[in-house]
Amino acid sequence: MSNLPVIEVENLVVEYGRGSTATRAVDGISFKVMPGECVGFIGANGAGKSTTIKTLLGFIFPRQGQVRVFGSPAGTVESRQRIGYLPEVALYYPFMKARELLELYGGLQGLGRAELKRRIPPLLEEVGLAGRGETLLKNFSKGMQQRLGIAQAIIAEPEALIFDELSSGLDPVGKFDLRQVLLKLKQAGRTIFFSSHELTEVESLCDRVIMIHKGRIVTEATVQELMKPLNEFQVVFQLPDGSPVPDSISRHKPERDGSNWRASIRDTAEYAAAVADLSQCGARIVSTSSNSRSLEDYFISLVRGTGGNA
Repeated sequence: MSNLPVIEVENLVVEYGRGSTATRAVDGISFKVMPGECVGFIGANGAGKSTTIKTLLGFIFPRQGQVRVFGSPAGTVESRQRIGYLPEVALYYPFMKARELLELYGGLQGLGRAELKRRIPPLLEEVGLAGRGETLLKNFSKGMQQRLGIAQAIIAEPEALIFDELSSGLDPVGKFDLRQVLLKLKQAGRTIFFSSHELTEVESLCDRVIMIHKGRIVTEATVQELMKPLNEFQVVFQLPDGSPVPDSISRHKPERDGSNWRASIRDTAEYAAAVADLSQCGARIVSTSSNSRSLEDYFISLVRGTGGNA
């Protein structure tokens, strides 16, 4: 697997309009997506997610900065032919059948008739549309159209997938089915970059998360790093007379309340080590507890810290 980035964005600025009326949708962001990574591009509506993705595909040109996909400038034939793309709103001809749509998209990506005939039935089954190949798209619900859009994005087995608002229009069953499809693609080594405003999606899918607000990145971290501050463990304990606070706890700045000490620890491994040290030094553990914040609460606290409104 190559060590070169699949997606490389440097100081990207995108504006709509010109002069004094220009609106800056993306304000100097930089990030990379490496081969085999699954990266969630997270933010509220209007944060700049779709604008960034359209720039990756070459649909919008930046005012400043550079965007490269597979080492080529965004929008070139060389970069597009290695990408499967699902837009936020996918509009299909209503009197076309699902099979015909996939034949069209697969044919545009160089697949022959025999290969399409082999691929389409199992692909429809994989996205939850088994037996719907001859159904007119005018009879598809929004969720069914989204499932079909996922099928067209992956029919040519592209090296990278870019989805805008990943689970738009899907019900809970559809979201579960989609996660299974993407996990399978991830295990096969595909690079996945998707935008979403539903923060819970990232926990089961992503290796890394980029949070954007008002066109600027507010945090970028692995899922493990991101989830770490969301869990807090508390331990209340009493030490034997004259015993010092163990080093594994003193670094967390415990507070004393009468004969009790209280420490708050965020990392699970550090919490386990602290409890073990307390037991070893003969301390009496009065109580333990844990508190969890949702990823949504964490995101809101981040964007409010930047002076914005969630």
